Amino acid sequence: MGNRVLIAEDLYLLRDGLVHLLQAHGFSVVAAVESGPELLEGLVELRPDVSVVDVRLPPTFTDEGLQAALEARRRVPGLPILVLSQHVEQLYARELLADGSGAIGYLLKDRVLNAGQFVDAVRRVAEGGTAMDPEVIAKLLASNVRNEPLAALTPRERQVLEAMAEGRSNAAISQRLYLSESAVAKHTASIFAKLDLAPSEDDNRRVLAVLAYLNRR
Repeated sequence: MGNRVLIAEDLYLLRDGLVHLLQAHGFSVVAAVESGPELLEGLVELRPDVSVVDVRLPPTFTDEGLQAALEARRRVPGLPILVLSQHVEQLYARELLADGSGAIGYLLKDRVLNAGQFVDAVRRVAEGGTAMDPEVIAKLLASNVRNEPLAALTPRERQVLEAMAEGRSNAAISQRLYLSESAVAKHTASIFAKLDLAPSEDDNRRVLAVLAYLNRR
């Protein structure tokens, strides 16, 4: 797994804290920037293994971080991005997911409970997976109405798939839903079959299933 990380955060104390936290967990911080233009330049030129991006950056403190991340992903498809935000920016979250390449995370700052949880999310995104906050998932799904393959999923399969979107392993899903790991594996296999995901590495199919789930219209 790559460990080169770029951080975009305008608040000095938080930016410095993220630098020290990630360095303490084996990451190499290649840049720590505080504005949208600096972020876009750093992402395209440095192509880090993962970037931790605040949504609202100078100069206007609206959505510079997300806009820079979207533009960087257009220029460098699949560039791993973990967004940190105070709010769910539904349109932009969906845009980040839309290219179907994974390596995307979207966490709400107030809901990151500890350093281990955050570092684990950074690693999952760097490895090409997803790390979505449950509230982000709920907002993305609220406006969706029809998707035939997804309509075929049972309520339990939807619960399993939602947990996968958060980046949980089969073992973690087993504990959360009070299922045996073998039952989770069976539900996962059924999900893959109903979404017509051809056999491949399980991690890749998990990401594809999550993207199909979150991008349903």
